Amino acid sequence: MMQALPPPPPAVEAPAPERSVATEGELRVAAALTDARVSVDSSFRGASIVLYGAVFNPGDEPTDVVVVVRGPDAPVRLVKKTRSLGVWLNSRPVVFEGAPGFYMTASTRELADIADFGQLRRLGVGVDHLRINAPEESRTVTRYGVRDVVVSRLGEDYLDWRRAVIRLREAAALYNTDPDGVRFVDRGLFRAEIELPAVAPTGQYFAEVWLFQDGDPVSVSNLTLTVEKVGIEREIFEFAHRRPWSYGVLCVILAAFTGWGASRIFRRG
Repeated sequence: MMQALPPPPPAVEAPAPERSVATEGELRVAAALTDARVSVDSSFRGASIVLYGAVFNPGDEPTDVVVVVRGPDAPVRLVKKTRSLGVWLNSRPVVFEGAPGFYMTASTRELADIADFGQLRRLGVGVDHLRINAPEESRTVTRYGVRDVVVSRLGEDYLDWRRAVIRLREAAALYNTDPDGVRFVDRGLFRAEIELPAVAPTGQYFAEVWLFQDGDPVSVSNLTLTVEKVGIEREIFEFAHRRPWSYGVLCVILAAFTGWGASRIFRRG
């Protein structure tokens, strides 16, 4: 019998940018990015950003570093293929109201070896503990004339749908887990790479750099990263969102004109 996944902890407000917090004495971590702003244009093929930092460890005791990068949340709409009377049909769409468009973790070793399940769940660290927002009760909404089911945290199928969201975004290189992604390059100095694919969503990203000792988080450093469109792509994007009806009409006119021009060229040939 399938069991529903325990509800994830409630979403928390975005951390303040570029701050370092220590919870035990002077043992702390500090980090920074080689580039805090990524420009996206028609030639964008992805980006690689280096996150680097230092662990201040007066007692020289064993520690672990975990890097978590989360992109802007957005609704996710899924359908499932179902067979009815020998015909494959799409089920009624299911909508998760909020899932990060990008999510990665990099660490000095396996997360399960760094902290226990409860600690990782409380912090929301790791794909298995990823906060994917859903309402408390199932309901339906109508968008563009189509009735969608907004999935409930308590529904029996929540686990399957949640796995589907993660699987699809892993296939698109938008979700990634690297247990060897944080490397110490010198005494107390470490680095990790953030790989943004070409399909990475634009918006503000939040990075958390956690320092663990004996399974407990002892310090965290919070950073922000902005991915934004530039040039003509930005102008088109903003116009499409400010005036969607005008943008749609122009697209139809352009498509009709292109089709007419192509027919004239091939007719002459």
